[in-house]
Amino acid sequence: MTATSPAFSPQEIAAEGLKPEEYAEIVRRLGRHPNKAELGMFGVMWSEHCCYKNSRPLLKQFPTEGSRILVGPGENAGVVDLGDGLQLAFKIESHNHPSAVEPFQGAATGVGGILRDIFTMGARPIALLNSLRFGSLEDAKTQRLFQGVVAGISHYGNCVGVPTVGGEVYFDPAYSGNPLVNVMALGLMETPEIVKSGASGLGNPVLYVGSTTGRDGMGGASFASAELSDQSIDDRPAVQVGDPFLEKSLIEACLEAFKTGAVVAAQDMGAAGITCSTSEMAAKGAVGIELDLDKIPARERGMVPYEYLLSESQERMLFVAHKGREQELIDIFHRWGLQAVVAGTVIAEPIVRILFEGKVAAEIPAEALAENTPLYNRELLTEPPEYARQAWEWTPDSLPACTNAGIELPEGVQSWNDILLTLLDTPTIASKNWVYRQYDHQVQNNTVILPGGADAAVIRLRPLEEIPNLKSQIPNLKSGVAATVDCNPRYVYLDPYEGAKAVVAEAARNLSCVGAEPLAVTDNLNFGSPEKPIGYWQLAKACRGLAEGCRELATPVTGGNVSLYNETLDSQGIPQPIYPTPVVGMVGLIPDITKICGQGWQAVGDVIYLLGLPLSSKISLGASEYLATIHGTVAGKPPQVDFDLERRVQKVCREGIRNGWVRSAHDSAEGGLAITIAECCISGNLGAEINLGIAPTQLNRLDEVLFAEGGARIFVSVASEQQEIWESYLQEHLGQEWQKLGIVRNYETGLGVFTTDNQALIKVRIEDMNDRYFHAIARRLAIHTTNPS
Repeated sequence: MTATSPAFSPQEIAAEGLKPEEYAEIVRRLGRHPNKAELGMFGVMWSEHCCYKNSRPLLKQFPTEGSRILVGPGENAGVVDLGDGLQLAFKIESHNHPSAVEPFQGAATGVGGILRDIFTMGARPIALLNSLRFGSLEDAKTQRLFQGVVAGISHYGNCVGVPTVGGEVYFDPAYSGNPLVNVMALGLMETPEIVKSGASGLGNPVLYVGSTTGRDGMGGASFASAELSDQSIDDRPAVQVGDPFLEKSLIEACLEAFKTGAVVAAQDMGAAGITCSTSEMAAKGAVGIELDLDKIPARERGMVPYEYLLSESQERMLFVAHKGREQELIDIFHRWGLQAVVAGTVIAEPIVRILFEGKVAAEIPAEALAENTPLYNRELLTEPPEYARQAWEWTPDSLPACTNAGIELPEGVQSWNDILLTLLDTPTIASKNWVYRQYDHQVQNNTVILPGGADAAVIRLRPLEEIPNLKSQIPNLKSGVAATVDCNPRYVYLDPYEGAKAVVAEAARNLSCVGAEPLAVTDNLNFGSPEKPIGYWQLAKACRGLAEGCRELATPVTGGNVSLYNETLDSQGIPQPIYPTPVVGMVGLIPDITKICGQGWQAVGDVIYLLGLPLSSKISLGASEYLATIHGTVAGKPPQVDFDLERRVQKVCREGIRNGWVRSAHDSAEGGLAITIAECCISGNLGAEINLGIAPTQLNRLDEVLFAEGGARIFVSVASEQQEIWESYLQEHLGQEWQKLGIVRNYETGLGVFTTDNQALIKVRIEDMNDRYFHAIARRLAIHTTNPS
């Protein structure tokens, strides 16, 4: 542009999410002041949500390569090789701030956005998982947010026809004003070639396809990169509005278009809409794109370039097509009832040039928007912050004594039975049946294990005859894929480095519990402000922990999402960062889906074993759900991860399942041994008799044995006729790091936990456990539900 545009006030610059020094850099790069449209383009593309300016230096330490990695970070989704000619695309994204101000649409469009990341690669979406965080469920606002988010997820996923097969939900006051809504999607490659996003071919046409463009979602990327406040409700126009039925048509049209070979590159219009898609496609291809806004189908009159460029209207894509084949693609989209127009051209000059009403409305070097963006290497605290040092000073000595000689239970608690039932009634631990019953988890008919029945979701891979380019290669494909999302945020809050390692370990452990070999990771880093020393310390330490965990377990990172500036108001109205929550989405390969297992006991008489650290190994109550719920204390350190033991325990579990020895498997997580065993009873609708193998005189703290968390521990059950061969296998591969615990009993027996002298520490009926476990959430929402059994 030749005309000199006027400068902007500090308020106008700040309104676009830019800092004064960033505006000065924009002027330097352009050699002039930007106009309003260009300022908006820089504002969204230089937001944390788009360019990761605070986190990118930390993400470089993640391992990203492996023998099965076909596409790593930098594309719309990662892709891994499953063998037999099958390729899996997967990705996780957040929609936190939109869900905080408009929970239904915020969550719904989060689902739509992650699905587009998958099918943009040429993959058909086959499954969804979600990782959700809310404040206390006793709070009316939290209930409204919770119900709205769940309704939004179920609405979009159910309507578009992709099953929601698993996930996790945590409740803690730390999230009361800033819920986290992370959604993961999986897709099976359906096109002969993986579709990339880099534009190429000078003179090739640029096609706009999908829905129309409106004023909804204006500046959504900048909104997602700012701290929430009491005025955030005014940003509701920044929340997009989705149409799942239109998205279904878009899935089919895109996959049909990709199979023609006429598409050179494709990019979803997600965060930052047209601005993001044009600049990223141009920058990745080292070319330029000229786009005419007059060609863009609009749903509202009088829109100006700023609105076109920053709109995040949903269900839209940008294609680069082979010249001369554009009409072929347009016809496909029209047949599916969608918009499709040639709106631009690939040009040699590496710029994004936007035309409007016959004039140049914006002209910016593509790399300045998408690649060469600001980067902040912030100073890391040399010592842990005060809150962490104080928490680490905690010891169990501050709790009431609970030895066998003189048990002093917490005030108001009559027995260990009461503690078990109280923990089962805690919304974070309790069944999420109220949630997943609203999801269609069986559409497409490939869901092998229903939600709540296992530590990870299991999806049957479609018969090869349904995949045109693989017909007749392998007629009897039996393989499947497992997926999980995991994060214990309390662990990461108390020790970001160790807590993040534990996140990776638990995700891999959950996959191993269904017989899957962990393959790769997608992550969603939900943190507070990186501009505050504590926030950056948490982010930096957690990234280091994630990187180490992924290297140790050979699960490379294929991409993900960073969501910073997440804060909530404390009781005094002072903004406090959420618990640092680095969610790990992990996928695993199951060679034969007839050889998997869930977490519930299978038959009376099966023998119960603990794989990993025996119960005589002392594990601290620090960071545990028991300590937080029963004693109201968040303190201590999370358990340290022994990766050598993790690898061995997980391999033994997988091999036990594949050899048909192991009939159920469940890892020890929130609530420790007692809750894990109780969940196995509830899932299998069978009782259990557990002998701790510890004499009363050996017991120091009963609660440490019953409720301490962590360690590489998996509880499995084995048919009695397989006991000899199983124990021989354990001795060979785990040495002394396993323990025979008990036997599966009938329903009427319930759960009994005993010491070696047959003293019953816990003895509860399954009916009582079911009541607390299945109805905890519904009771708090005052919604009548029937007994799930």
